[in-house]
Amino acid sequence: GDLRSVLITSVLNLERLELDLFRCAARGPAGPARPPRTRLFGGQIVGQALVAAARAVSRDEQVHSLHCYFVRAGDPKVPVLYEVERTRTGKSFSVRSVKAIQHGKPIFTCQASFQLSQESPVQHQFTMPTVPPPEELLTQEELIQKFLQNPNLAERYKKHLNKIQAEDVPIDIKPVNPPDIFSLEPQEPKQLFWVRARGYIGETDMKVHCCVAAYISDYAFLGTALLPHRQYHIKFMVSLDHSMWFHAPFRADHWMLYECESPWAGSCRGLVQGRLWRRDGVLAVTCAQEGVIRVEQRPNQSKL
Repeated sequence: GDLRSVLITSVLNLERLELDLFRCAARGPAGPARPPRTRLFGGQIVGQALVAAARAVSRDEQVHSLHCYFVRAGDPKVPVLYEVERTRTGKSFSVRSVKAIQHGKPIFTCQASFQLSQESPVQHQFTMPTVPPPEELLTQEELIQKFLQNPNLAERYKKHLNKIQAEDVPIDIKPVNPPDIFSLEPQEPKQLFWVRARGYIGETDMKVHCCVAAYISDYAFLGTALLPHRQYHIKFMVSLDHSMWFHAPFRADHWMLYECESPWAGSCRGLVQGRLWRRDGVLAVTCAQEGVIRVEQRPNQSKL
C-alpha cells in the first residue's frame, strides 16, 4: 500500500538516448512550496551517474565502489546528459566511466567498479554504534515544528526553518542527537541519523538500492565538518569529490543508521567520512567526501 518512492519514479529515472548515452530532466522532486535551487544537489548527480553506469553492466554484476569529482556547478534549469564509457569488462570486475554534461561541458566525472559475487573467508567489520531505534525518535519535520511553536522565535529563524521544510526532500530523516540549531557552541564533528528513502522500493536489483543510497549519502554530509565551527556563517560550501564502497546487501527504503564524522578541516576544505549501517548491525556502505568550505564571522545577534 506504500506509494512508490519518487527517487525511483522521477529523480533517478534516466531516459536512454543511445546505447551508453542517457538524459535526465535535472530537476529534483517537485513540490508546490519548493524554492528554486541555484545548483543541482550533488547526491542527485551521483545517484543518476550510478544509474547510467549500472545500465552498462550485466544484471549479475553489483557495484562495489565509485569515485566521483564535481568539476562545475550543475544547472537545475537544463537537462543533464550522462555519457558512459565501458572502460573494462573483466571476468570478476568491470569498470565504467561516466561523464555528466551540461551546456557542452562536463560538470561531473565518475568511475564505478562492479563485481560478480565471490565468497571469501576473510571478513571483518567495525561495530555499529548503540543508539535508540528510529521508532523512539522525532523526524526532522517534527523537530522543526517544535521550534516553530516557540512564540518568541525570531523571524529570521522562522524563515530558515520554513525554507528547510519547503525543500520537500524525498528522504525520511531522524537525527539521533539533534544539535541545538540556535546554539553557536562548538560541537564534536560527529552526527548520527536514521535515514531511508520515502516510499516503497521493494525487492529488486541491488544496484537500484545502491543508486538510492548514493543520493541519500550526500544529504547533510559535509555539514558535519562545520559542527566545531558554529561561530562562523557559511559563505560558500560545495562538494569537491565523493567516494562510496558497498559491502553488503541492504534496502534503501528501510531504516539505516548514517554515522558521519569529520577527521580534518583546513585550507578552506573539509573532509567527512560516513558509514551506513543496517538495523541488524551489518555495515552496508562506507562513504567519504571532501568539500570547499568558506565562512565569515557571524554578527553578534540575539537568537530570540
